[in-house]
Amino acid sequence: MGDKANAHPGAAGRAVTADQPASIRNVVLVGHSGSGKTTLVEALALTAGAVNRAGRVEEGGTVSDYDEIEHRQQRSVQLSLVPLEWGGYKINLLDTPGYADFVGELRAGLRAADAALFVVSAAQEADAIAGSCRMVWEECAAVGMPRAIVITHLDTARVDFDELTRVLARIFGGDDPDAILPLYVPVLGPQTPDGHAPATGLVGLLTQKIFDYSSGERKENPPDDAQVPLIEEARSRLIEGIIAESEDESLMDRYLGGDEIDLKTLIDDLEKAVARGTFHPVLAAAPAAPGAKQGMGTVELLELITRGFPTPLEREAPAVTTPEGDPRPKISCDPDGPLVAEVVKTSSDPYVGRISLVRVFSGTLRPDETVHVSGHGLADRGHEDHDVDERIGALSAPFGKQQRQLNRCIAGDIACVAKLSRAETGDTLSAKDNPLLMEPWTMPDPLLPLAIQAHSKADEDKLSQGLARLVAEDPTMRLEQNQDTHQVVLWCLGEAHMDVALERLRNRYGVQVDVVPHKVSLRETFADKAAGRGRHVKQSGGHGQYAICEIEVEPLPPGSGIEFVDKVVGGAVPRQFIPSVEKGVRAQAAKGVAAGYPLVDVRVTLVDGKAHSVDSSDAAFQTAGALALREAAADARINLLEPVAEVQVLVPDEYVGPVMSDLSGRRGRVVGTDQAGPGRTLVRADVPELEIGRYAVDLRSISHGTGRFDRRYARHEPMPPHVAEKIRERGGN
Repeated sequence: MGDKANAHPGAAGRAVTADQPASIRNVVLVGHSGSGKTTLVEALALTAGAVNRAGRVEEGGTVSDYDEIEHRQQRSVQLSLVPLEWGGYKINLLDTPGYADFVGELRAGLRAADAALFVVSAAQEADAIAGSCRMVWEECAAVGMPRAIVITHLDTARVDFDELTRVLARIFGGDDPDAILPLYVPVLGPQTPDGHAPATGLVGLLTQKIFDYSSGERKENPPDDAQVPLIEEARSRLIEGIIAESEDESLMDRYLGGDEIDLKTLIDDLEKAVARGTFHPVLAAAPAAPGAKQGMGTVELLELITRGFPTPLEREAPAVTTPEGDPRPKISCDPDGPLVAEVVKTSSDPYVGRISLVRVFSGTLRPDETVHVSGHGLADRGHEDHDVDERIGALSAPFGKQQRQLNRCIAGDIACVAKLSRAETGDTLSAKDNPLLMEPWTMPDPLLPLAIQAHSKADEDKLSQGLARLVAEDPTMRLEQNQDTHQVVLWCLGEAHMDVALERLRNRYGVQVDVVPHKVSLRETFADKAAGRGRHVKQSGGHGQYAICEIEVEPLPPGSGIEFVDKVVGGAVPRQFIPSVEKGVRAQAAKGVAAGYPLVDVRVTLVDGKAHSVDSSDAAFQTAGALALREAAADARINLLEPVAEVQVLVPDEYVGPVMSDLSGRRGRVVGTDQAGPGRTLVRADVPELEIGRYAVDLRSISHGTGRFDRRYARHEPMPPHVAEKIRERGGN
């Protein structure tokens, strides 16, 4: 790597195609928000010849033009694809949002890619890198994704590159910090008047060549005498790191014995270690200056991608089954194999309609063919399961807002598919005569509720369709129609996720909604035994209404529901009206007896009553049963019950104290802590759901973005009297 001085011709103005999987590289760019991922994509596109020097595609628009929300919010909010051509290879660059709220887009990018460029800004402090990047690094590690690290913003930050690489090795290296070492180091130019020495080029540590970008075009030079000693120490560490990862165990003995390891062997071993994901080289990059042909480090990155990153042939595909769940043989990346592709992203275009970003794992996808759509087990989030045939529309390669037509998409490649009206993110596309289903990737659980209602009657008519389209695009969002609170709730990953959902409803689907306070499902129960008499007697000509019943009410253990017992003797209440009393009692219990919340966990015993041979009826005894329950409640102490969640919080050890203190302040009870790997602790607590509505946001602040949590409903418990009184005073939670 690092021995090619000239850029290869690109593919501006035409669709980039691939003839075989070995010539494809699928690379996802990941990193913290503001690290420069999108700028780096544009710099790589310029170097590859896909855009002109102004950073614009030939037909107009920048390579990053993708979503109006991204332009307004000045940040990426969704996964985007930019295909490039470099030296006979097709490179699919997948740009992911860096903000934690859009981790679903990150995971979709990891599913579609075979390697990752981990982008880190030199302008960020070490603590901030640890906070914002560690979780993303772990996301990559969890799926075994090979990674290289790219340091950006060297042109604006006063940074010690060597120190920064040591920080990255400490943060990401774990037990093997020598697996994270620079492959190139910056060459600093003359100091500016303010004392800053900008980077003007790079030193290839293996080749010991200087790649000078100061003229706006990459030029190769030998190092001068003063630079050689500075290179040697870093070069020695790199060689030792490569040899440590080599499959040839004799290399280390030879090296320590004084043998000079030839450059080809070192590069071959480096490329293999990078592809295996056991070695993570560090590089540096900067965007092209105005008028420049290339940004610093972009040629080196493209060479690393094409020579060091794995091909789709080297990636083990996810397991497949039939739609009924029967296991099928493993699939391979073969263009002539059975069709197996996956929708990794769904979006809407105002002119084209729904567009599906699809990674083909096996077979070849062609326009206008009929495929089977299977998926995907997220019915709890408002996404229905699919098992249907659909005719796909055109295939295209996106480039900014443009769609360049393709005549096929082979195994290992990624393309956009039009007119898949039923398929959603995570669904599998396969041959209609051989339907298959891919094992899904894990979607993050949305834990921040957004309660909404239609702004007007016209919006109410469009709300259902707008919400359906919204959740079809985003499987990290969960739609809930709460039967207890009668609220429509969108569960999101964070406040930025909420903002995007509201803006898409408003601008993309034309639905105006109002945000309302989110309610939790409260309950009522009797604290003590009580008795009540329901008397419903009316006479107004003709048949009257006559029903009297007497009941006793006693509390039951949590989770018992409503139990109705008949202990009437002597026929005081005729047998045919006993079910009527029970029906009236249960109807009143559902409405509540004190604050308007459902009554639970009581036994209601019918002990006596009276009837009239002519005026008694089913309706009369239903009314009497309801009146009896209300009377019993009027003289009894009624407890409000609140839902309690079992919460598990995973944080670095240094944040355990603040997290436990915060949970206690939310009326939570910490029930235990467990060590969850090096430097990580799992805190377990029971917390009232009233207190954790915004915990997804608050935990991010407390832990500086390093914490995560999950929750599940545990039980309802009596609410403290002072909290219950506040609820009653304001008439709801």
